[in-house]
Amino acid sequence: MILSCQNLTKSFNEKCILRNVSFHIEDYEKAAIVGINGAGKTTLLRIIMGEQAADDGNVAFAKGKSLGYLAQNEAVNGSNTIYDELLYVKQDVITMERQIRESELSMKTAQGAELERLMDQYARLTHAFEAAGGYAYKSEITGVLKGLGFDEDEFGKSISTLSGGQKTRVALGKLLLQKPDLIILDEPTNHLDLNSIAWLETYLLNYRGAVILVSHDRYFLDRIAGKIIEIDQTRATTFSGNYSDYAAKKEQLRIAAWNAYMNQQQEIRHQEAVIEKLRSFNREKSIKRAESREKMLDKMEVLEKPTEARTDIHMKLVPKFQSGKDVLAIEGLSKAFGSNRLFSDIHMDIKRGEHVAIIGDNGTGKTTILKIINGLLMADSGRIVLGSNVHIGYYDQEHHVLHPEKTLFEEISDAYPALTNTEIRNTLAAFLFTGDDVYKLIRDLSGGERGRLSLAKLMLSESNFLILDEPTNHLDITSKEILEDALNSYEGTILYVSHDRYFINRTATRILDLTGRTLIEYLGNYDYYLEKRQTLEQNFLPPCESASKPEAAVSEGKLDWQSKKEEQAKIRKRENDLKKCEAKISDLETELSAIDKEMEKPEIATDVAKLQELTKRQNEINSQLAGLYELWESLAE
Repeated sequence: MILSCQNLTKSFNEKCILRNVSFHIEDYEKAAIVGINGAGKTTLLRIIMGEQAADDGNVAFAKGKSLGYLAQNEAVNGSNTIYDELLYVKQDVITMERQIRESELSMKTAQGAELERLMDQYARLTHAFEAAGGYAYKSEITGVLKGLGFDEDEFGKSISTLSGGQKTRVALGKLLLQKPDLIILDEPTNHLDLNSIAWLETYLLNYRGAVILVSHDRYFLDRIAGKIIEIDQTRATTFSGNYSDYAAKKEQLRIAAWNAYMNQQQEIRHQEAVIEKLRSFNREKSIKRAESREKMLDKMEVLEKPTEARTDIHMKLVPKFQSGKDVLAIEGLSKAFGSNRLFSDIHMDIKRGEHVAIIGDNGTGKTTILKIINGLLMADSGRIVLGSNVHIGYYDQEHHVLHPEKTLFEEISDAYPALTNTEIRNTLAAFLFTGDDVYKLIRDLSGGERGRLSLAKLMLSESNFLILDEPTNHLDITSKEILEDALNSYEGTILYVSHDRYFINRTATRILDLTGRTLIEYLGNYDYYLEKRQTLEQNFLPPCESASKPEAAVSEGKLDWQSKKEEQAKIRKRENDLKKCEAKISDLETELSAIDKEMEKPEIATDVAKLQELTKRQNEINSQLAGLYELWESLAE
């Protein structure tokens, strides 16, 4: 066991946030902490890290174990470059490397006992250097940076010039390179695109240590977590399995608890009615029997009312008018900002009733496409045609549709005067605005709160074509599920951009992947996209996407005989390159083994010149092997 939390209790201003929270984390275990916004998840992490003191209870770490923590939106600062900032983590390896070079120089002139001492020191250093991954630390840094979405031409950028999200990614990279025995991550997928999230999943799954996550990314939790710790109404409950396992078990427990509560309440009402009737008889025996029943009721351990799922909130989206069958047609759309060409000659057709998701890496132009469709940006070329009777409802992340001087309640009631107070409150509650929150002024809301209010307002609109840019940002899991149900029952048409894979999986009927400056179409949800992506990208994109300039959006049926033949040639070339790489690795490893045996000979151990020659060749081989291993992994993928 690496971490134990026992009976942790914490209150703020007499409001209890955590009460008797207990759980433990085993070595190498991957666990997630879940709960609605404000449940106390981040507070719990801060108590574990010692940043806040618990009112009661204790936290215990296994002796000698290291710990790493990345807070939500934590960022690095300073004037270092991105690469140098991560290189700082490897200072111990760099120091050993310098000491090895110094030992090699000293051995050239040393003799006798001094030479023997230097040789022993050299052997210890090289062994420690290899054990610490010294021969591969540069490629390891490069791999982490690329995995987190940084291109090589960005490695030299100064930290001071980065955005907040980029700084957070650098902080995450530093933590991963430190390789503590326990990693604690608060919303680690914020600021990551889909490819980077998939890379982080693979990294954490293979991580030789324990991991604690706080995340609203359900797809991420499904892949990573083997234990779910739920914080609900100040208390913690532990569930085995991933998020889907937890959700199913939680629903079973909720139904059982609700049935037990309702049965007990029914029994209590029945007993109270019997007691009242017995007393009404006004006889000595009947009064005694009533008193006996009252004593039984007093001794009964009354169950608390279970947490109610928001089953009373059903958001229904109903278009006022039905659009024509053809909702949107895009032909030859292109856009560049200066020398940065986002996409070229893309095509898109959307029919009534479709739910289409646009996905892709950060910076590829997904939001730009939505803004062009809505007339907020001009395209460089191309044509956009809306179908007959199409009425657009647009959600962006700049929230132009809100009035700063109104309260949340006024914003909804003024826009939709036919709604009752209860309907308005239920809508706002679905987006995490409850109690007196509804009387806050919009000007006092945070960016995330404004986003949620904009989404709530849009969901009430009678538009028949919804265009949404990252609609699940700032929503907790329950609110996401309410939104998903509303969109799935929506009879209109939806086009959206999202990084939430679970959301995409539940709501999309078609996916358009913006990659290599073009759109690749997948006729299914996110799981289908994952299944078909490698095949389609190999068919439609050259090996180096950054150098490609595809002419148009493509679909599965447009692959002709010539492109298949070219792809087969590329596959054969990759297979040949892989075999050559494996042969080179085998030759170098054989040579390295021979050098090791040579250095073990007594006559070599006293021959300084020969020893230095062999050591130099040994270092050259290790350096070549590090590069070849990386190349082999790339070719094998």
